[in-house]
Amino acid sequence: MAILEMKVPSPGESISEVEIAQWLVADGDYVEKDQPIAEVDSDKATLELPAEQSGIITLKAQEGDTVKVGQVVCHIDTSAKRTAGKSKPVSAKEEAPVEEIKETPAPNPDPVPSYAAGTPSPAAAKLMNENKLDAVQVKATGKDGRITKNDVINALSTGFDGSASEGWGGTRDTRREKMSMLRRKIAERLVSVKNETAMLTTFNEIDMKPIMELRAKYKDAFAKHHEVNLGFMSFFTKAVTEALKLYPAVNGQIDGNEIVYHDYADVGIAVSSPKGLMVPVLRNAEQMSLAAIEREIKRLAVKAREGKITPEDMMGGTFTITNGGVFGSMLSTPIINPPQSAILGMHNIVERPVAVNGQVEIRPIMFVALSYDHRIIDGKESVGFLVKVKEMLEKPELMLFGSKDPAEILLGL
Repeated sequence: MAILEMKVPSPGESISEVEIAQWLVADGDYVEKDQPIAEVDSDKATLELPAEQSGIITLKAQEGDTVKVGQVVCHIDTSAKRTAGKSKPVSAKEEAPVEEIKETPAPNPDPVPSYAAGTPSPAAAKLMNENKLDAVQVKATGKDGRITKNDVINALSTGFDGSASEGWGGTRDTRREKMSMLRRKIAERLVSVKNETAMLTTFNEIDMKPIMELRAKYKDAFAKHHEVNLGFMSFFTKAVTEALKLYPAVNGQIDGNEIVYHDYADVGIAVSSPKGLMVPVLRNAEQMSLAAIEREIKRLAVKAREGKITPEDMMGGTFTITNGGVFGSMLSTPIINPPQSAILGMHNIVERPVAVNGQVEIRPIMFVALSYDHRIIDGKESVGFLVKVKEMLEKPELMLFGSKDPAEILLGL
């Protein structure tokens, strides 16, 4: 018998322990080499643990256990051979013979062939369709369990039956779930930001009509030529990198008694994932074209949502953009992602009446927010940065000329 001890590899620099989030195999399973056998949470990301060799696995840690980097978490018997049939041991429940139970239906003294239990009457069905209700959301009181129009009205006026919503409502039960290591680290970082920085937020609004018209005109050609969709995030990233060049403090950070200025823009893009908020980083975004930005955002977002993001993907950002607008947020004050000094919050686009050349027009407006550390960024710089982002998005041609008006370049100004 040849036993391989599998130890927890180091997920990245400065990470000394991880948490077993989920075993993807069971004790006694036959696993193939490089097959994912577990998901482990670090304080930066969720990673998959692949089998180092093929064989029968014996687990040495439980889900939820916190283990040190280098600790043995399972054994693999590499001398074992795969047996025919299932690789996973059959449980007693699966082996137990199932006896077929035949029920004799009770005689129905008053059969109603046109309705079955839980079936709405025509009037009830019409009302349910209009209000997008499912039958399970309505408590049926009609004959033989049918749903009447009054049942639907009662559901709409007094709330839905709690028994139809998978454990929600109707009880006083509570449940507890252990916070993942990633969620605990996020909580610690957010609290530390509030306690250790002089965070302030400034706001502005952007008329999105020019960008929307440009995108509508070229999105098909862009997608065909670059094989990636043209979104708003690439425009914002490009505008941000140009504004960061003009206001380097917004791209800097505090290190002890010194300010570190960066001659490049590593822009973090906050994306939602099943494990929480992730912030993968676009390296040297100031050098990227719109197409390159869109491709990199797509690649990193897919990795985050599939749980394959790595700590290296999220390290070293100098500035962050977060888009709460995709969830319908109108306005918010985003929290700085340390050790960075500023973060830009995008929000939803809403048609609003605005004054244009003395006339009231309806324009697609987005509110934007810049949260910044007042210890390193003054109000003049923060407001100037946000105004420059606004100008470049409302005049996209400025992005082509380094945030300068083409006429100024022509005149040598």
